[in-house]
Amino acid sequence: MRKIIFVTGNSHKVSEACDILSKAGITVEQNNCGYPELQDDSLEKIAGFGAQWAANELNSEVMVDDSGLFIDALGGFPGPYSAYVFDTLGNENILKLMEGVANRKAVFKCVIGYCKPGNEPRVFSGEVEGVIAQKIRGTGGFGYDPLIEVGGKTFGEMPDDEKNSLSHRYRALLNFAGWLQKSD
Repeated sequence: MRKIIFVTGNSHKVSEACDILSKAGITVEQNNCGYPELQDDSLEKIAGFGAQWAANELNSEVMVDDSGLFIDALGGFPGPYSAYVFDTLGNENILKLMEGVANRKAVFKCVIGYCKPGNEPRVFSGEVEGVIAQKIRGTGGFGYDPLIEVGGKTFGEMPDDEKNSLSHRYRALLNFAGWLQKSD
């Protein structure tokens, strides 16, 4: 099996990546060394920059994940600032921002950045469309999972295997794994 270092401090993302990529013969090892996060409105630029920096720093092939929740009625907010907004406001305050709002459409997007030392990064994206639920539902998942509803259920209400078969991260990792298998 091929091993790739996943540079992230988020053990939930690592667990999902392990589950999804193991089916493609890829093992994932977490490294929490961190990387300077480019301040940009593009998840692709942020993930590519992070992957290239981490690959050169660790002298190893690496992957990073930059994800965002883009809410239509809020002009795409929080978008690339989703982790900061979640840590600062939390799900309850996102719901307060959405009080009385009829358009609850949202897109959950994930971009996987991949790089080998000394190379240019590659990025692989995946997204899922849904709506912001009227209230927090479910205890599964992490982050915004209890807020984003897809097919009548929030990610927080779904068992891991269901979420990991349709999520934004699943789609990005599937694109990544497909490219890796063709590039070998």
